[in-house]
Amino acid sequence: MSIRSSFFATVTVLILSIISSTEARRTKRSAHLDSRNQPVNLNDYHVPLSNGSASLPSPAAGLSLKAITLGRGTQNYTCKAGSTAAPVAVGAKADLLDATPLLPLFPSPSQSQTILNLLPEYLVSFDFAIIETSSIPILGKHIFDGAGVPTFDLGKNGVLKAKKIANIAAPATACKGANGKGNGAVDWLALTEVPGSVGLKEVYRVETAGGKAPASCGGGPDHHIEVDYAAQYWFFG
Repeated sequence: MSIRSSFFATVTVLILSIISSTEARRTKRSAHLDSRNQPVNLNDYHVPLSNGSASLPSPAAGLSLKAITLGRGTQNYTCKAGSTAAPVAVGAKADLLDATPLLPLFPSPSQSQTILNLLPEYLVSFDFAIIETSSIPILGKHIFDGAGVPTFDLGKNGVLKAKKIANIAAPATACKGANGKGNGAVDWLALTEVPGSVGLKEVYRVETAGGKAPASCGGGPDHHIEVDYAAQYWFFG
């Protein structure tokens, strides 16, 4: 049995714990999420860099891992009237869910990381509004600012304004989109700081699920396309 199959039931239970019911939100958080009070050594976790055939560059020397988050949102595109070309990417928006409460739920960092690597495939199929009101902490937001700069606001944990330094294709086996249907998973990225950043230096977007636009605008009127996606975001500073 593959790792993917053997962990399927565990992932399902974990997701149901994360996306809590309205009644659960009226009371205390799930006992599972109280695990966030347990100490976590982020140095035991390692950002995935390889898609199996190519790799992103390693984090710069001297940096340490500051946060692991699960991003859930949309990749955004536009199409001009009459265009049959590919939609033009104009940014993204996502909630950045704090993955730290999940890490102590498993006996070892390697098991925790295996589960983390599966979660984007399941998160992309959950309604964005439900996730926003779930009991898992939202550590921050990802947007593109008015100048088109990728921006990650982690509140007291820092702000990263970034530029891309490397990208590789998502693995061929990556989830194509919600419920396994879609146009494919967006690239894995490495981004580094630009002026305006505070406390954070680099971020990696990996283990992507969904987010790719259709191949053609289809020749219709001007329109905007939002494509659901999920991914891990690893922050270094």
